[in-house]
Amino acid sequence: MDSKKVMIVEDEGIVSIDIRNILNRLGFTVSGVAFSGEEAIEILPESEPDLILMDIGLKGDIDGIEAAKIIKSNHNIPVIFLTGFADENTLTRAQEADPAGYIIKPINEEELETVLNKALV
Repeated sequence: MDSKKVMIVEDEGIVSIDIRNILNRLGFTVSGVAFSGEEAIEILPESEPDLILMDIGLKGDIDGIEAAKIIKSNHNIPVIFLTGFADENTLTRAQEADPAGYIIKPINEEELETVLNKALV
């Protein structure tokens, strides 16, 4: 079976490195790393991910929710949201992007593996 490709969209460098290391241990291929919603949209065609891990609270003109909506409507690639902010307003707004799942930071490796596998079925 081919390794599934995952794009990481996370504006904190240390966190993105941690996620990359976890994904590699779990047997996934990191197809790209973006630090903003705009960058994620820009590198998406060359990255060709099967799934995107997207931080909700990105710096830049568009946050992770807006980036996920654009990606979903133009490419129909599943997005799993990463967030340190699990307040009801943020989660309600995030539902508009029809995410494949949520991971609350700090990231737990077993939880990440479970959510990834469900999203890639």
